Amino acid sequence: MPSDPSRDPRLTEQRNPRTAEIDRLSPLEIVEVINAEDQTVAPAVYEQRHAIARALELAESALREGGRLIYVGAGTSGRLGVLDASEMPPTFGTDPVLVQGVIAGGEEALTRAAEGAEDRPADGAAEIDRLEVGSEDFVLGIATSGTTPYVHGALGRAKERGARAGFLLCTPPAPEYFERYDVVIAPLVGPEVVTGSTRMKAGTATKLVLNTISTGAMIRLGKVFGNLMVDLRATNRKLQDRSERILMEMCEIDRTSARQLLERAGGSVKTAIAMYWTGAEPAEAGEKLHKAGGRLEALLSKGEERP
Repeated sequence: MPSDPSRDPRLTEQRNPRTAEIDRLSPLEIVEVINAEDQTVAPAVYEQRHAIARALELAESALREGGRLIYVGAGTSGRLGVLDASEMPPTFGTDPVLVQGVIAGGEEALTRAAEGAEDRPADGAAEIDRLEVGSEDFVLGIATSGTTPYVHGALGRAKERGARAGFLLCTPPAPEYFERYDVVIAPLVGPEVVTGSTRMKAGTATKLVLNTISTGAMIRLGKVFGNLMVDLRATNRKLQDRSERILMEMCEIDRTSARQLLERAGGSVKTAIAMYWTGAEPAEAGEKLHKAGGRLEALLSKGEERP
């Protein structure tokens, strides 16, 4: 029997039989149905844990070697990449250049649809050229449907320029993707509540994956001690308070002492901890951290327990 030409083969575009009459439901019933669908997302992401770990390794390697982690996407996928990248400096004290998000259509596409921008592979390639992507970089393309020309154009040019490239999608990947890219991540969350609205389950899966890759890479780079974000900088009241509380706990000092220590460290929590543990002034503490690869763990005396 010939296939139905009205049915899109991409998983993200298929109709969900469990929500076929969602327009007839009450507000509470709509919430229950959407929540039930959302509960399928985390298990789908877990199924891709080995591929996600591989992407984490590639991101860590790129950042250790002086390269960058660059997300490329269109629409919701692009916005989620930009969001994850923009959260790295305040959370982990990174230079904004190290983790970047690229979206088809540029900054304007962050708040309004950029019609047709995702259909031009040459534009994706041109953006990779503009960023001067090289062999030290890791470029992760995000296209939940698996077919976005802009993303494939960007990834193809990244590979030509010697970079590592990964692909994140939410539909069964074509076999050639595994040959073309260094890692393929495909959490299969199934058809959306509203057909084709990939800002929903596919978007949630995308955010989970990106959070894991970027956070995991930062942990591996020593920007977390225990589960504390010790590389943050106190740039607003909330972060000032969090920074002081981290110092109070890690150094077992009172609030006033923590505030004074943080001021001496130029607002850097990690430097402040290193100063307290080693008794060094800011410049010397920074040098000790540099020699320790930025890891506070390495500053502990051999056999000494964590504070």
